[in-house]
Amino acid sequence: MIQKIIIVLVIKSKPKLVAKNKTKPNISFNRQKTMNGSTRKRDDEDITTQVFTFGELAAATKNFHPQKLVGKGGFGRVYKGQLKHNNQIVAIKQLDQNAVQGTEEFLEEIAALSHVQHPNLVNLIGYCADGHQKMLVYEYLSNGSLEDHLFEVSGKKHPLDWYTRIKIAHGAAQGLEYLHDNANTPIVYSNFKASHILLDSEFNAKLVDFGSSRFGLSGEKDHVPMTMMQTYGHCAPEYSETGEPTPKSDVYSFGVLLLEIISGRRAIDTTRPKEEQNLVTWAHPIFKDKKKFRLIADPLLSDKYPVKALYQALAMAAMCLQEEANTRPVIADIAIALEYLLCESFKNNDKVSMSDDELAAMEFGTQDAETSL
Repeated sequence: MIQKIIIVLVIKSKPKLVAKNKTKPNISFNRQKTMNGSTRKRDDEDITTQVFTFGELAAATKNFHPQKLVGKGGFGRVYKGQLKHNNQIVAIKQLDQNAVQGTEEFLEEIAALSHVQHPNLVNLIGYCADGHQKMLVYEYLSNGSLEDHLFEVSGKKHPLDWYTRIKIAHGAAQGLEYLHDNANTPIVYSNFKASHILLDSEFNAKLVDFGSSRFGLSGEKDHVPMTMMQTYGHCAPEYSETGEPTPKSDVYSFGVLLLEIISGRRAIDTTRPKEEQNLVTWAHPIFKDKKKFRLIADPLLSDKYPVKALYQALAMAAMCLQEEANTRPVIADIAIALEYLLCESFKNNDKVSMSDDELAAMEFGTQDAETSL
């Protein structure tokens, strides 16, 4: 099985990363009602972020001028702004008034998210809860999103090289691992895709909008509405059936993302021939023939990548994309395996040719595969 490749990569990585004895609490999507039915009350001291008035954020964005608009999401608009008191450049998300909860529920979510901090998550600086106006203030990342660098390469933007792609995938996996395993109130992302991975000046990945599932809920719903939270093409089969996201549905979405990173193709691309429009459907038969693996590699890589690392990365993607949720790896193991690949890719960022005999020896799931990795 391909899963053995992940096991081998995990064993080869740093021992201190493998030793993880964690008691995983129940995953929750609504601060007021967790998956086990318990409730939590907010203490104002729980909120550790800054409080802004509507006037302050209006001034920061020149009254939300259209030229300051940098993006639109499922729950509102994002503006680039500059805070007057310290000249800091920030991203201000103005939440849709028809989508968010009441003020008390909103503040409970802020209390939760103000404690969610990790190098691979976009930092929440503050918030505004001024009447019907509810806004989130985040650090601003000038390098845009992974989507910009994967699918909109032109002009001044250069294609991402292999090492940078694996670096971004590793950072995204670490951020997702934190949300699943280490946050005070573990969070299922439920809408994991390239546009939600922002990049700093060094191309370090930072996840954004991981709290959207919380802010978009109201009432006593126990799951995230799939029509709002998932993009077709990134959605795990069981999620599309039940509408209930889980850590393993996030892992499936990560597999789609990893495939996008490797191939430079969108999950759904209607401009391609019919048989290639769905990335996962197109890749599945290729997964069964290792000699065709290089067909998945982004042509913009210009064959500059370690072939063995390509195979290992595709093996990870294939495991994440298993139909049965319980056969997928946990994101912590993927993060460790990607760290190993990151080290190997740094040492070998150019193409390493392999003979047909060497390719034949890379039988996933055999002892030969384990010794060849």
